[in-house]
Amino acid sequence: MSKNFNSPNFIEPLNIFNVIGTAMGLYRCHLKKYFLIALKACVWLLVPIYGWVKFYALLALISRLSFGELVNQPESVSSGERFVNSRLWDFFVNMIFMVAIGLCVGVVFKLIGGLLIGISEILISQDVTVTNRIIYRLIAIVSVIISCMGILWIGIRFYLVDVCLAVEDDVNGSSTINRSWELSKGNVGRIVLIFLIGFLITVPIQFIIKIIINIIITIISIIGLIIMPFLRENDLIFSKIFSMISFLLILGIRFVGVAFILPFLQTVKAVVYYGVRSRHEGLGLQLRNHDV
Repeated sequence: MSKNFNSPNFIEPLNIFNVIGTAMGLYRCHLKKYFLIALKACVWLLVPIYGWVKFYALLALISRLSFGELVNQPESVSSGERFVNSRLWDFFVNMIFMVAIGLCVGVVFKLIGGLLIGISEILISQDVTVTNRIIYRLIAIVSVIISCMGILWIGIRFYLVDVCLAVEDDVNGSSTINRSWELSKGNVGRIVLIFLIGFLITVPIQFIIKIIINIIITIISIIGLIIMPFLRENDLIFSKIFSMISFLLILGIRFVGVAFILPFLQTVKAVVYYGVRSRHEGLGLQLRNHDV
């Protein structure tokens, strides 16, 4: 069945369901390609620092490839990977900036929330009437909710940093932060809903993966209980090998599960990026048709 993604409603306004539908279409059409990239990215996580940067860059590559499909400029994996590899230093710088910003924002909101909750607790201890206790508790709850919403709002403003860095020529590890802030202006609410819906779509996959892992852990535990009584003290090496194989098997399944989920989330991000760029700058390009 052929599905047409050339919808003017996709661009203005940034329609939530059109974004999700377009992302799902791209995901289904390029699942194998995106899955292998994501699996490769997950394996790189085992390498400290450099591997983490490669993970970050490879996920951005999925968004770059998805964006290329949307603007009718498809790109091979090797070509796209060469581009993101040429920017590994920028991805590293951006990752450092994002970690630093995340820590600062977390500390600030934690201090503000802790201060408000602390004041409420002091007031409660001084005035023990039931009504005042309820009021102060509500103040504390509202403070926590506002803090969480503030963190989410700021996080969404930085939602597109990796896509900008993977797609645009005139940005670097630091300027891509400003670029994401600029593009997300006026679209925070929609992007939040799109992100939440996209995440909820992946929940069934996460649930299935968890069940599979629990089954494997149970099987491994049963096998261990069966063979352990037959092992002698000098068979500790076999025991360690068995434990290592079990660990690698479970880790591999986790990587495979994550490699199914991440491409969809990155594709959603690419479609959001296309939408906000179209609204802000008018790309004037049409979406491709995909057989899904």
